Amino acid sequence: MVLHNYNAGNCMRCGKDSLVTDSSTGEKFCSGCGFVIQDRIVDLGSETRAFTKEEYDDRARTGLPTSLAVHDMGLATMIGHGRTDAMGKPLSSSMKHTMDRLRTWDNRSKASESADKNLRQAFSELNRLRDKLALSDAVIEKTAYIYRKGLERGLTKGRSISGLIAAALYMACRESSTPRTLNEIARQINIKRKDISRSYRLLLEELDMTMPVLDPIKCMSRIASQSGLSEKVKRKALEILKEANDMELSAGKDPMGLAAAALYLSCTVNGDNTTQKVIAMAAGVTEVTIRNRYKGLKESLNVFVQEH
Repeated sequence: MVLHNYNAGNCMRCGKDSLVTDSSTGEKFCSGCGFVIQDRIVDLGSETRAFTKEEYDDRARTGLPTSLAVHDMGLATMIGHGRTDAMGKPLSSSMKHTMDRLRTWDNRSKASESADKNLRQAFSELNRLRDKLALSDAVIEKTAYIYRKGLERGLTKGRSISGLIAAALYMACRESSTPRTLNEIARQINIKRKDISRSYRLLLEELDMTMPVLDPIKCMSRIASQSGLSEKVKRKALEILKEANDMELSAGKDPMGLAAAALYLSCTVNGDNTTQKVIAMAAGVTEVTIRNRYKGLKESLNVFVQEH
């Protein structure tokens, strides 16, 4: 029962300013005459007690947002694990057993179709990769979108779910200019690189997508951080890469290899003794690739390097 057209501070029956809200029963009533104003008040507080503002913000009663990276997009409801009824009274043993069975069948009914089971498995792998590769929410959402498109086209039939989600993740990283290589993704998901490459080419062809070329400048900061290089070396490598882009020397070159070569060239110019092996391991390329790119950059840009 919800009544309207009354003063929020006074009882509409006795006129006294003595309204009381009982959060346990969800009622708002007058403490003077006992008249019930409302009997179903929505609790807008947090789920649990919070002693700081940060805890309150984390435990606000808002629920999860909709997401493509959840098999039901986060729209389904779930049966809670509480052992009391709406009035706070404990459930009987038979009712507890009934609720456990209902909870089990509720979970099973959410993934009754093969497509739902496929999405559950794929997004479970995606969540593991999110933590291992430190990916943003935007990349995860784009990956889920690409995978759902592939599922609609029937590309998952007869193919590895892990390989297809890894290929979709690589495509999302390329589109968002996130520096993650195929070797990194393959190593973290424990699948051969050629299997992911095969699925990647399939998605490109079937979804008619065009991938942008990864900018070597965005790869450079990540390689420098993993190699422990100084800020001075980073700035010089940035100048080298910008000049190489202006002269179109980066066309057709592997972005990670070019960024690693620019960092090594910067090290030699600044007198840093970091070896090619350290930079190659951070970039995920071979030392031969760094030497070849290093030689090309040095000759094309006329960079003077003092030999030690």
